[in-house]
Amino acid sequence: MSLFGSLYIGVSGLQTSNNALNTTAHNMSNLDTIGYTRQQVAQGTRTYVTISKSNKTNWKQTGLGVNYTLTRQERDLILDKNYRRESGRMSFYDVSANALEEIEYILGESNEGHEFSEALNGENGFWVSVQELSKDPTNSVNQNLFVTKAYEFITRAQAVYKSLREYQQNLNKTVVTDVNKINAYAKEIQALNEKIISVEAGVENANDLRDRRNYLLDELAKLGSINYSEDGNGYVKVRFEGVDLVQGGVVNEIGLYQDLETGFYTPYWTMLATCDYNEDGEVVVTEEGIKGAKVFDLTAKISSQFNTDIGSLKSTLYARGDHFATYRELNDINKDGVYEEGWYNQNIEQSIVMNVEAEFDQLIHSIVTKINQILEDAANRAGQPPESTYLRDENGKPYQLFEKIAEEGDWTVSNIIINSELRQNPSLLTFRLGEHSEDNETMEQLKKAFEEAVYKLNPNVETPVNFVDYYKNLVSQIANTGSVFRAVQANQTVASDALAGAREQIVGVSSDEELTNMIMYQNAYNASSRYINVISEMLDHILSTLGR
Repeated sequence: MSLFGSLYIGVSGLQTSNNALNTTAHNMSNLDTIGYTRQQVAQGTRTYVTISKSNKTNWKQTGLGVNYTLTRQERDLILDKNYRRESGRMSFYDVSANALEEIEYILGESNEGHEFSEALNGENGFWVSVQELSKDPTNSVNQNLFVTKAYEFITRAQAVYKSLREYQQNLNKTVVTDVNKINAYAKEIQALNEKIISVEAGVENANDLRDRRNYLLDELAKLGSINYSEDGNGYVKVRFEGVDLVQGGVVNEIGLYQDLETGFYTPYWTMLATCDYNEDGEVVVTEEGIKGAKVFDLTAKISSQFNTDIGSLKSTLYARGDHFATYRELNDINKDGVYEEGWYNQNIEQSIVMNVEAEFDQLIHSIVTKINQILEDAANRAGQPPESTYLRDENGKPYQLFEKIAEEGDWTVSNIIINSELRQNPSLLTFRLGEHSEDNETMEQLKKAFEEAVYKLNPNVETPVNFVDYYKNLVSQIANTGSVFRAVQANQTVASDALAGAREQIVGVSSDEELTNMIMYQNAYNASSRYINVISEMLDHILSTLGR
C-alpha cells in the first residue's frame, strides 16, 4: 500500500477513537440520569483491498483501517420483561399493605385515630356501662352512664365508618391520577415511536429517545400488566391488561365512568364502550354501556399463577371496591338490596376496605338491634298500655335506645342515632317494675347480649363469637391479613431489587469502567496520531531528500 493510503488508515483510527471518546463522555455525563442506558461503541474493519490472488487460499490483501460501526445500547430484553412484571407485582402488594395499615390506623389500634375499642369495651366503654347498670338498674347515675356510653359508642362507630368511606374517596382520587398517567405515558410512547422511526430511517440510532421510551415502559408496568413488542422499524406496540394501548400509530385511551351515587370511577376502554346520546346530541356513558369495556375484572381471584396480582391501579380498585358496603352484603344481599348467591365472595371479600366496612357495620347493627329488641321485649312483658307504661313513651311505644336517622333506611351504622328523648332524660329507662322491684331479667338479657357467642365475622368464618370478641377478631383478621401482605410485599421487593440489580449491571454506567475506556480510547487516539506523524515524516523524507 502507498504511504498516502497508509495516512487514511491512521485517520480512520483518529476518527473512531474520537467518536468512542465522545460516547464515553456521554456515558459519564449521564451517570445519574434516571432511565439512561449505557452506550457502547461497536467497531469493525473497513473493506480490504485485494492485491493479488495467487491461489484460492492465499490472497494478498491490505486493510483500510477501522470503522465506527454504531453506538449500541446495552440491554437484556428478558431481564427487562421480568423486572417489569415483578415491579408491577411489588406495586400491587405495596398498595394492599398500605391500605391495611391505613385501616389499622382508622380503627385506632395504633394509639391514634378513633380508638373505637375503648368506646366498646374499654374501662369506660359501653360494655362496662351495661355491667354497672346490671348491679343497680334503678340508679339514675347508672342509667345516665348507660345512655351516655351508648352515645359515645355510636358516635365513634360512625366516625370509624365515615373514615373508611373517606379513605375510599382518597383511593378514588388515586384511580383518576393513575388512569391519567397511563394515558399520558401511552401518548408519549406513541410520539417517541414516530421520532425513533424518523431518526433511524437514516444512519443514526435514537438511543436517548429509546431510553425515555424504556423508562415509560418501566413506569407503565408498575400500574398494570403490560405486554409489548418492537417491529423491525423500531415501533413498539403495547398491550395493557390484554388490550391494545399503543398500536398502529393509535393510542386507545382509558376513560373513567363515574357512578352517580358513590362518585367512584371505573376505568374502561373508550374504543370498546357503547355510548348513548342525550337530547343535545352529547355523548353519554352509562354503566350498561361499559359492561364489556372495563379494563379490570375485579371478580377474578388474585393469583400470582395467573398474573392477576400486577399493578398498583388494579390493587387500588380492589382495595377501594365499587361502593360503600353494609352488613347486608355478608348475607349475599347485593348493593341494590336483592339476594344474589355468592355476592359476598365475588364482590366484597377481595376488597380490603369493603370487607372491613361490612364486618364493622354488622357489629354495630347487631348491637343496636339487639339492645332495642331487649328493651321492646321488656316493655311487652310488663303489659300493654294503658295497664302498663313501663319503658314506654307518652304514645305508648316501647322506648328504643337507638333510632334511625332516615326512617325508610336500614339499621346501618351511618343511619343510627341515639334517642334524643332518652339522651336528655336517661331516667326514663327506670328499669323498675314496681315500687321496690328491679327489672333484673332485662339486665340479664343485656349482659347476655354482650356475652353470647352467636356472631360470625363473615360467611367464611366458622367460629361464632360474642360482641367483645367480635371486634377483637376483626382487628386480628386485619392484622393477620396485613402481615401476609407485608410478607409478600417484602418478598416481592427482594425479587424486584434483585432483578433491578442484575439489569443495572448491564444498563447502568460504571464510572470506573468508563474511565478505563477513556484511557484506552485516548491511548488509541495517541497511537493513531503517532502513526500519522511517522507516515508524514517518511513522506517528507522521500519528497525532500530522495526527490532531489
